Amino acid sequence: MEMNAIARKLEVIEKKGAMRSVDVANLLGTRPETVSRWNQGKAFPRPETQKTLLELEYLIEQLADFYEPQEARLWLFARQKRLGGVTPAELIQEGKIDEVLAVIDQLRDGVYL
Repeated sequence: MEMNAIARKLEVIEKKGAMRSVDVANLLGTRPETVSRWNQGKAFPRPETQKTLLELEYLIEQLADFYEPQEARLWLFARQKRLGGVTPAELIQEGKIDEVLAVIDQLRDGVYL
């Protein structure tokens, strides 16, 4: 069976971010069953959810430059000093992914505060 585009995005998130369907569902404000249907091509995310999913894939790709998959997952769910003690996952859930990407850019630039 040929993999659909959304399934390919989910595969990157799973492999490079060690994320399970339940993790993705929690970040996107949906249910694991819904993520499973996307993966199978039986359903597709709504436009705003799809946008966040694509941003999540981009974010995971960026983290993969610094971290192994399990480390990337832990980074997302751990409080970060550069985010004022908030977890990146919380900001993603609130639609504030740009704040998370800004911290990743600081990591890229070698700014470890």
